[in-house]
Formats: sequence, structure tokens, C-alpha cells
Amino acid sequence: MIFCDCFNRFNNHSGKLQSKSGWKFRLELRFPFPVLRNLRRKDAFAATEAAVIPMKTEERFLKYVSYPTMSDEKSNTVPSTEKQRIFGRELVRELSEFGLEDARMDEYGYVYATLPANADATDIIGFIAHMDTSDAAPDAPTAPRQLLYSGGDIVLNEEKNIVLRESEYPNLVRYRGERLIVTDGTTLLGGDDKAGIAEIMTMLEFFITHPDMKHGTVKIAFTPDEEIGCGADHFDVEGFGADYAYTVDGGALGELEYENFNAASARVILHGRSIHPGSAKNKMKNASGIAVIFHSMLPPDQIPEKTEGYEGFHHLISIEGTVERAELHYIIRDHDYNRFIDRKTQFAAACEEINRRFGDGTAELDMHDSYYNMKAKLMHNMYIIDRAKSAMLALGIQPSVNPIRGGTDGARLSFMGLPCPNLCTGDENAHSRFEFVSVDAMQKISALLIKIACDLVPSEKAEESEESQANEQ
Repeated sequence: MIFCDCFNRFNNHSGKLQSKSGWKFRLELRFPFPVLRNLRRKDAFAATEAAVIPMKTEERFLKYVSYPTMSDEKSNTVPSTEKQRIFGRELVRELSEFGLEDARMDEYGYVYATLPANADATDIIGFIAHMDTSDAAPDAPTAPRQLLYSGGDIVLNEEKNIVLRESEYPNLVRYRGERLIVTDGTTLLGGDDKAGIAEIMTMLEFFITHPDMKHGTVKIAFTPDEEIGCGADHFDVEGFGADYAYTVDGGALGELEYENFNAASARVILHGRSIHPGSAKNKMKNASGIAVIFHSMLPPDQIPEKTEGYEGFHHLISIEGTVERAELHYIIRDHDYNRFIDRKTQFAAACEEINRRFGDGTAELDMHDSYYNMKAKLMHNMYIIDRAKSAMLALGIQPSVNPIRGGTDGARLSFMGLPCPNLCTGDENAHSRFEFVSVDAMQKISALLIKIACDLVPSEKAEESEESQANEQ
């Protein structure tokens, strides 16, 4: 397979690539593409005319965000909302139009498809994104618009005086000169994670319309209910059939993540005893007051508002109560597993102290682990990270490797036997009415996925990886 590493110019309007030696290439794409290095010569693009009509990444994205897909953690169904199935069926239809014969949605609402290899490859790679959106803000009716950002504040909704202020969201500064898609300030945009879906679909479209571009087998999955922590519950790892995968569910261009929190949820139930306050001395046991005492027993500085980077926390999600009964809901997070255990021990110790002070049975603790730090699995598979880094650098994208202060489907999938780091999507301010996505970043990320899929792993490297993993085990 012959590759050329000398591209240094790209004309957005004509779709031409030109090398230092003067060779010219043409990509029949309707969206402006960033410089793609390591592509084959012109004869590689002599593909027969495909039935698929190329769609710009942003056009596809705008179509996808018109589908409301909020998940519901109170639901007992799988997926948790029917509207996720509606969107999933549309994705299956598009995948089938691409000619992917195994495109399907299973009984749990998971969408799967395979792009068969057209070259010898030693590994099967997967790309995964989730279909649902957060309930942090309304998911409909969306009214996105595209603009060229020149700096300063963005008026999202003049009538309601909703403004995306650069002073409040300083990450805006890095997007000056780029095309952004924003909301009208009343709903989510849905870039988390429909930007990832659009980028994966654009990658597939490129390979379908350019059949001479060599790649290995590519597996695709779109999952429901990621936002409520259930995205991996029914994922068919064995049926998916990938050796490893990437979730495309991150933020700013260049983000590459293979560390995340160890996570648990805790529910503390406090039982009190009510009596008329006029005769309550030595008789009343106020559950709401005890809830305040319980919370004060936890380290006051180890909360989200006061932590960053690798620092863990406990987070009081909700509290409600009366004299007779109070209930507190927490999440517990830490990157370090031993500190994670210590944090859970703090909760157990605080409950024991409450029962010592106010009597046995006053406090009940219901605590469950949610997911673990995928670094424990990926540290033995660092070639997966290196593959993404190399692809980024080849496209002029600076990798930004930072720990996730949260989790992804990839965390759980890694522990289910599918190593799965996380890639960027170009989406910012997720779970917010001030969410926006960079069109320029989305296009570069589509190119990144193509580059990753085209960089076939030499057999000797695969053998080295297998030998390394065997020795570590």
C-alpha cells in the first residue's frame, strides 16, 4: 500500500490536495476537509459513482439535533424513552442506504453496523456514540443556528435577553474565526452526543463514496441511555466483534481521554420521630436536622465546586425531608481507586456515628458502584491511545490528554472486555442551554476518524501488543 506524506495545502472550495512535489489530488466531498496526510495517490480516488449523496457534516448534525432524544432515569423501559428508538430507526435507515447489510437496532434500542474491510488488517476497530441527551435542560423544540464567530458575546435570544457571554464562558475565545452552531438559549443543542454520531456517519459516507481508500473492518454502535448511566447495560460486546473501540463523546478538538473517575452513588435515609414541638424536649428526633448533621461530617472542601484535575469529591445531588424522614442522594468520585474506597468508607463511618448518637436504625446507607477508571484496562493497551495520537498529529491536531472528571460508556465497556478510550467531538458547554459546537472542529474530527481507520496496524505491531499483554497478565 503506497502512501504519500507530503501534503501541505488544501483548497476548501475545489477539494484539491497538492504536495510539495506538485502532485494534485481531488476529494469528491461536499464539506471543506482539513489536510489529510498519508492518503494514496490520485488513482486511489478513481471510485465508481456511488449512490450515496454526500452530506455536509453540519447538515447531518442539524438534522440529528431535530430529533428529541432525552433519556429518563425514572423510566422502567429499555431504552428509557421511545423517542430514542425513533432516532435509532432513522440511523438504521441511513446506514442501510450506505449499503451496510447488517445495520440493525436490537430489542434494547442499540444500533449496530459493520463496514467490511477492503484491505488486510490485523485488528477490528469500533466507533461508538450515544443517541440520548441529558435532562439538564429541555431537548425540544430546538432552534439551532450557524454563525461565524468573530469574538465577544453571542446573543442567543434577543426577545428573552439570553446571551452567551465570553466573560462567563472563556472557552469561546479559542473559537474566534470559526463557524459555530448555537442554541436559542431555551434548550440543549444536543451536541452531546449527536456531534459524535454525525462525525461517525460522515466517516462512513467517505469510505462508501471512496471505495478504493483502504481500511480494515470498522464496527459502529450507537447506544441509548448513556446520560442516565445505562449506556453499556445491554451492549453486546461479543456480537459487536471489535478488538477495541473509541467512544466519540468528548469536548474540544484534540481531547483524548483514557482516565476517568471511579464512581459510586449513595442514598442516605434518616428516620426521625415527630411530636408536637411544644412538648418535644427529649422526645423529638428531627430527621431533617440529622440530615444536616450527617452532611457536616463529610470533608467540606472535597466537593465539585472546590476540586479539579485528579481531585475527587462527594456531591450532594438532592435532599428532601420532614421530621419523620429525610433522604440525601450523593455521587462519589475519585480517579485513584484507594481514595475511592476511602470516600465510601467515610459515608459508612458517618452513618455509624449517626446511629451511635441517635439510636440504631436512625441511618440507612444504600451505596452502589457505578463504574471504574478505565485506565486500569487501557494501561495494558496503550497502542490504542498511540494510534489516536499519531492520527491527530498527522492532521495537525494537538492531542490534549486529560483525565475525565466524569465517565463515559467506554469506562464500563473497557471492563466488559472492549478497551475503549474517548475522542473529542467539538462540542462545548454540554448539558446546558449555552451549549455550542464548532463546525470546523466537527469536520476535522471526521477526518480524524478516517485517518484512524486508514492507519492499518502492521502485523508485527499486533504481535508485539499481544505479547506485551500476555507478559503483563
